[in-house]
Amino acid sequence: MCGIIACRTHAPAIDYLLTALRRLEYRGYDSVGVAVQTTSGDVARLRTVGRVGALGRVVRDWTGPELDGVGIGHTRWATHGPATESNAHPHMDCTGRISLVHNGIIENADRLRHALTMSGHRFVTTVDSEVVCHLIEDQLKISADLLDAVQAALTPLEGSWALAVLEEQTGRVVVAAQRSPLLVAHTSLGDFAASDIAAVADWVDEFRVLEDGEVVELAGTNGWHKHGVGAVAPVMGRCIRGHGDADLNGYSDYMAKEIDEQPAAAARVLDEFGDGIANGALWNDLGLAPFDRLQVIGCGTSLNAGHVIRNVVRRLGGLPVTFTVASEAAEDIVEPRTLRLAISQSGETADVLNAVASAMAGDPPLLAITNNSHSTLARRADAVMTCAAGPEIGVAATKTFVCQIIAGVAVMVSALVATGRLPATYAAQLVDDLRRLPDQLAAAVTVAKCLVPPIAEELTTASGFIFIARGTGLPYAAEGALKLKELSYRWAEHYPAGELKHGPLALIGTGTPVVVIDNADPKLATNVAEVTARGGRIISIGPAGSTIPVLGNVVAPWGPLESVIPLQILARTLALALGRDVDKPRNLAKSVTVE
Repeated sequence: MCGIIACRTHAPAIDYLLTALRRLEYRGYDSVGVAVQTTSGDVARLRTVGRVGALGRVVRDWTGPELDGVGIGHTRWATHGPATESNAHPHMDCTGRISLVHNGIIENADRLRHALTMSGHRFVTTVDSEVVCHLIEDQLKISADLLDAVQAALTPLEGSWALAVLEEQTGRVVVAAQRSPLLVAHTSLGDFAASDIAAVADWVDEFRVLEDGEVVELAGTNGWHKHGVGAVAPVMGRCIRGHGDADLNGYSDYMAKEIDEQPAAAARVLDEFGDGIANGALWNDLGLAPFDRLQVIGCGTSLNAGHVIRNVVRRLGGLPVTFTVASEAAEDIVEPRTLRLAISQSGETADVLNAVASAMAGDPPLLAITNNSHSTLARRADAVMTCAAGPEIGVAATKTFVCQIIAGVAVMVSALVATGRLPATYAAQLVDDLRRLPDQLAAAVTVAKCLVPPIAEELTTASGFIFIARGTGLPYAAEGALKLKELSYRWAEHYPAGELKHGPLALIGTGTPVVVIDNADPKLATNVAEVTARGGRIISIGPAGSTIPVLGNVVAPWGPLESVIPLQILARTLALALGRDVDKPRNLAKSVTVE
């Protein structure tokens, strides 16, 4: 979702800002802007509703004073107010002294806006972030010090924020965070702040993550505050993430590249965790308490991955598992000896963070599965399993889904062995099956690339799609429907195949595309016959004899994982035929940092 970059550098700041904003494009956005101090001390504010490339053209057309070495930048995903240039960040106060970029939601913005308007402030947008500019403006009348003014201005705010404030003439930059990620780094090139390590990883070796309530001036070691009191700066973390694999490398789009990367990503996860599965060591090394039941928490694709992991735990361990949509977790009742398993690709998903932050009796342990070991979720969890998927630039998840499943299955099988619920000999057989997955995924890529595109081309006029499955195939039907609607903007829903006759069968007409995930469930053939009898067009993904024969081990407890390959290729091919941007679907964001 929204991305922040701020810097004080020895070279022109705009070069760093534009590069960092490109690194943040994967999060999804609808406008972009920068505020940069000029050599005359003024601040140039440049914004556009286009992409970062369009902002680069605006910068090249700048005819004012030379841009200097201090600036802030932002990619906006609209929440308050439409995607317009006037609503794009950075925002300013009445005097133009303050420029500000903000991630998060100011929940009491309307009330504060009313009070500020009554006291004479002029608002030019409906964006909640602009409220903070005017609060700082008022505080600067009381204290001329920017750090003190920002700290005081945050006091009446309710909600979440990561923000960077640039002061005209002085060029001072102050950043702050509350329930929204922000990190800072001091390097030989200058000082940086960013909402995502991806933005600055090219220049940063070590960084510090701001905790809730912290405020810091971006000037080396100066001015670290927490809840209004001077504080010791947190321990620095190492940046181990590079960007060599974040380039297209000849591919037309990132989704195509990331589909092809899935076999290697799966092998990487298994190389990291495989040896600790069958002997229980992977679980034991996490240091978590024993559990008798599991709560799986996630959103979107991560929720679908959690569904697969739930099936494995129930089938192999006989344990009760609750399946929680993170945004609906407030009413959940968590029983004693429950392990919470929270899954988030970015580790910054607001709904997931809120779900695990709620106070619960007995404080159940939290295990996180995330692709970002530096994320808020990773820091809050009692233990972390990293997906090891590498950078995923396309907004619609592909390889992170596969890696979440493999990492989750690995740790849960290890836990079942460690707690005596699963024989080590059987677990060893499962590990052998898991180690075959990279080759099976690679074979599925080859087959699907040949068979799926011609089918997709025939379906461009279809107004809607149904995905059906039974048992272990159902999470993959859900993921297939999600991918198709995300990328093509066509209606798509998934159903348990047995539910067709309880209502959804009314949607089937002549030519209606029905995608079947065939995991060899004996009852599935009857459901397919029901669709065929009503003129539906069957596209089956399954073993030999299917429309798209990519499945080998259909009885694996994690289900038909290879089916995800043709499902992704179907969604991508159809979307391209319809002229969609498969890397940046409309209205969507990679890291959903608001509720």
